Amino acid sequence: MTAEDDFPEEHGGRSLWLITLADLSLLLVGFFVLLQTQKDMDPRVLAQGLAAGFGIEAPAIAVASHGVTGFDVASAALPGTPDPLIAWAKAELRDPRVRLTVTGATDGSAADVDPASGSATALAAERARAIVAALTTNGVPDNRLDLATARAPTGRHVIVTLAFAGETAATTARAQGPSQ
Repeated sequence: MTAEDDFPEEHGGRSLWLITLADLSLLLVGFFVLLQTQKDMDPRVLAQGLAAGFGIEAPAIAVASHGVTGFDVASAALPGTPDPLIAWAKAELRDPRVRLTVTGATDGSAADVDPASGSATALAAERARAIVAALTTNGVPDNRLDLATARAPTGRHVIVTLAFAGETAATTARAQGPSQ
């Protein structure tokens, strides 16, 4: 038996990488055809339809954030004045295409839980709610805020993220100017 017998016989045909490249190229072309055929459709409706087809919620992309740290263990009381956060939120929300997501978190320790329920998620939600209350009582519109909790322990803080939510009918009409 020789060393040449260890290798399989070569068959004619194309390399596997070339077939994979062709498959990926056809998928990309198909996606562009889909986009071209739907060019008159509202982009938000198209994005929602694609997300629904994959069984997910279309996320907004966070582009900026501001945080509040220093919460006491097992407490949702604000650690200081939220004035810098309020000023930042008001300035950023001048653009009608953005939204803010307020995400509360705990440090994951057994002590950093809601005293009444013993739940870390409830405490994280209370911290986020305290920030939302501070924002809304100081003129930040409630309909531009989303509330969330962190899934993993990340510390005793609240992060407010700014995300581009896209064009709305009102912003599109404002950009086009008065109807003639």
